[in-house]
Amino acid sequence: MSSAKRTGTRAPGAHAADGHDLIRVHGARENNLKDVSVEIPKRRLTVFTGVSGSGKSSLVFNTIAAESQRLINETYSAFVQGFMPTLARPEVDVLDGLTTAIIVDQQRMGADPRSTVGTATDVNAMLRILFSRLGEPHIGPPSAYSFNTASVRASGAITVERGNKKAVKATFRRTGGMCTHCEGRGTVSDIDLTQLYDDTKSLAEGAFTIPGWKSDSQWTVQVYAQSGFVDPDKPIREYTERQLRDFLYGDPVKVKVNGVNLTYEGLIPKIQKSFLSKDKEAMQPHIRAFVERAVTFTTCPECDGTRLSEGARSSRIRKTSIADACAMEIRDLAQWVRELDEPSVAPLLTALRDTLDSFVEIGLGYLSLDRPAGTLSGGEAQRVKMIRHLGSSLTDTTYVFDEPTVGLHPHDIQRMNDLLLRLRDKGNTVLVVEHKPEAIAIADHVVDLGPGAGTEGGAVCFEGTVEELRAADTVTGRHLDDRASLKETVREATGALEIRGARTHNLQDVDVDVPLGVLCVVTGVAGSGKSSLVHGSLPAGADVVSVDQSPIKGSRRSNPATYTGLLEPIRKAFAKANGVKPALFSANSEGACPTCNGAGVVYTDLAMMAGVATPCEDCEGKRFQPAVLEYRFGGRDISEVLAMSVARAEEFFGAGEARLPAAHRILGRLADVGLGYLTLGQPLTTLSGGERQRLKLATHMGDKGGVYVLDEPTSGLHLADVEQLLGLLDRLVDAGKSVVVVEHHQAVMAHADWIIDLGPGAGHDGGRVVFEGTPADLVAGRSTLTGQHLAAYVGA
Repeated sequence: MSSAKRTGTRAPGAHAADGHDLIRVHGARENNLKDVSVEIPKRRLTVFTGVSGSGKSSLVFNTIAAESQRLINETYSAFVQGFMPTLARPEVDVLDGLTTAIIVDQQRMGADPRSTVGTATDVNAMLRILFSRLGEPHIGPPSAYSFNTASVRASGAITVERGNKKAVKATFRRTGGMCTHCEGRGTVSDIDLTQLYDDTKSLAEGAFTIPGWKSDSQWTVQVYAQSGFVDPDKPIREYTERQLRDFLYGDPVKVKVNGVNLTYEGLIPKIQKSFLSKDKEAMQPHIRAFVERAVTFTTCPECDGTRLSEGARSSRIRKTSIADACAMEIRDLAQWVRELDEPSVAPLLTALRDTLDSFVEIGLGYLSLDRPAGTLSGGEAQRVKMIRHLGSSLTDTTYVFDEPTVGLHPHDIQRMNDLLLRLRDKGNTVLVVEHKPEAIAIADHVVDLGPGAGTEGGAVCFEGTVEELRAADTVTGRHLDDRASLKETVREATGALEIRGARTHNLQDVDVDVPLGVLCVVTGVAGSGKSSLVHGSLPAGADVVSVDQSPIKGSRRSNPATYTGLLEPIRKAFAKANGVKPALFSANSEGACPTCNGAGVVYTDLAMMAGVATPCEDCEGKRFQPAVLEYRFGGRDISEVLAMSVARAEEFFGAGEARLPAAHRILGRLADVGLGYLTLGQPLTTLSGGERQRLKLATHMGDKGGVYVLDEPTSGLHLADVEQLLGLLDRLVDAGKSVVVVEHHQAVMAHADWIIDLGPGAGHDGGRVVFEGTPADLVAGRSTLTGQHLAAYVGA
């Protein structure tokens, strides 16, 4: 293994401090890293490459950045550390030359309904101060303009414990800006009763259409039928007004059903507790589909979606309210702020102007401050996080980026490259995990990990310059100059999904036909309206399976087997072969080791110190009771099956006495998306971003929809894996499916049968279809930004 060359040897008499020009990592063993040693030059831009799952994030984020943060946290007092997240020291022998690390990752911003672009970047906080000082009429302090703050009034007697105890009458008042109707959310939810029951039937005839609610055996249904509040043999539409009110909104009350005391409450509160209070992402697919059908969100009629009270909306600066300001595109808002000339708030206006200009500079001028943070794509969220660092005067800092070009059109990547180089040129160390060749090309130093993924990765295959990487015999080196070519023939459409008058977000009354039976790619610069068109405007009931960029959620107990539903047929097969209950073969149920509760490790909390996780001595980390491991299927116990890789399990369940078609189908889909190296029991928390996206894709491939909508499936994919993805898309289309892909990667564009290009710009400069046709026509015309970049890519 080679190591990074030193940027220069110290001249005689040079200061000793000038010799610390490297970050040295020796013996890194986090996750799949195999005793990795690298020396990274400081004040340079270093790009880390390698296939998805090769160990890039383990080295950069879980080792270098994590240790830097841990050491900084240790400088605080024990009292302060008690309030901070505890970080364990990474598995590494030596970490030398670290500087303060600022991490800009791809974690989605909080999807709290009250979190917006403005609140997440502190711009709203500055605007609230501005309006509280200049707004007319004056309605109160900054909190009066905050949709997260409710107005509070209280009065009463308080006892002051000072000398002679004395009761004092006190009043308290706080003015908030929250709309009381929607509680600052901007939308109100409504339950569609037609999705809960068929009102032409009685309860005895099975009126409920809620998943799992069966009339004959379900206890919940029996509570309604035998409560005495309604007639179980009368159709619901014939209920009296009082019966219907009791049925839908009745307060909790004890009733006796078949001699058992149970609680009866109205159907609406019951549904809200049973389904709506739970995380939608964690639900089973059929339950999630029911919730999406049954619950409708409509704009709040009182605040018109602004989230603000009437008082906050009435206060204005030059005829503009804070609601109007937050609804503007940020580039327009920046211009509005620039026109304000108020010496009394000059420092505030300067800070606000600088922050808004940073949005425009980073290519996010098309956003508005009232955009919910949870609706930002991974790439947008990452660039929003960059904003606070752009004007920073800090130097000699380590900036760590996770694929900063995700979600960027080729036209925007150059702008991102310029920002990374600007951070470096201020004297900072910039570490970037990246797959795009345009971003790798600007590196001063490249570290390539591999050679494969998972257990086949975790080693440094190459260190050096970009030119040396091109000549190196590594997977990245061989594929760095790969260029897909245009297809000679394209498939003919078998039909079309008609979109008419689409006006979601920035779409400007768009009419377009999305062809069926082909691979259709939707392109355009970031913010041009691609996701609005595909996710927000496709006709309802079009048999669509949507795989978006929302992250999959899961704890240490979740793994590929549980997430994909693979464990269900395996547990049933074990149970049938041994004549016992399936619950025994779940580490989250009856089969769990009682000592570690099925976690495989025992956690010891050490307060402000990092907690310690030690393998469970009773089950030796296998997570199951010893008695459960006595049961076998195909000669293997359940822990041995979960320790198999996808590829090995596909062989195991494909033939012989362990043949299990239901499991084999799911494993085949996992192998199709390139996850053959994952182990079935590997915690989801250890998977990389690219692996999680492909796991999600594999899960949805089993859905029965005829139209697959994929949102940037190349995110987190290595150049070598893109070819495999194109093969997968081809197989889906050849199997009779229609595939619609929102994508920026030129290889996917070149491989398309049909392209719909939106633009010409972002925000209100976009939202129009600027091209429809084949990739060859797009390249030949070069009439759009996408056409120009695709022509350069294919060498036309």
